[in-house]
Amino acid sequence: MSSKREQTRLLLLETVLSLLMAPEGSPMRMIDVARAAGVTRQTVYDHFTNRTDMLIAAILHFGDTLEVDARLAPSRAAPDGRSRLAAYTTAMLEFFPAIYPLKQALERLGPADEEARAAWGDRIRAMKEGCAAAVAALRADGDLLVHLSEERAADLYFTLLNMDGWAHCVLENGWSAADYLAEMQRVIALALVRS
Repeated sequence: MSSKREQTRLLLLETVLSLLMAPEGSPMRMIDVARAAGVTRQTVYDHFTNRTDMLIAAILHFGDTLEVDARLAPSRAAPDGRSRLAAYTTAMLEFFPAIYPLKQALERLGPADEEARAAWGDRIRAMKEGCAAAVAALRADGDLLVHLSEERAADLYFTLLNMDGWAHCVLENGWSAADYLAEMQRVIALALVRS
């Protein structure tokens, strides 16, 4: 990709994010992005095949600014399942303060906005895959509670790592991030790990 093309794509991704995160919300059609970025609609289509592709790319770009791979590295390199579970929990809960405003912005587009739902769904699938990988490591070590299948354990883990639960405790009720993390580490271990 040429430098000018990369710069234009970056401009478009930043424009999508600024429109999404605007407190009052902004229209999010491809023509709206083109206008806000000061480019033609064709330029937007040259970079993204459709609105879903554009939203997913913007969310991935947002993740890049959070250095997702670096933050997940301790979980991916963990020597055992218990360590991987704890490291993944820590990484996710450290992401939530940055990610929650994006979640709210996508929800403001409305439940009928299929492209926004698809874009957020893409990120949720990635989070679920991380949960499944941690559970698989736990199972491989023989440390997963025996009554849980890997699939059920991954579902339960994902449910416990609920962003709305985090928002309820931390944002609405004043828990410190450290207290919430400590409690979730304890609850998740009790729910999934053999003693």
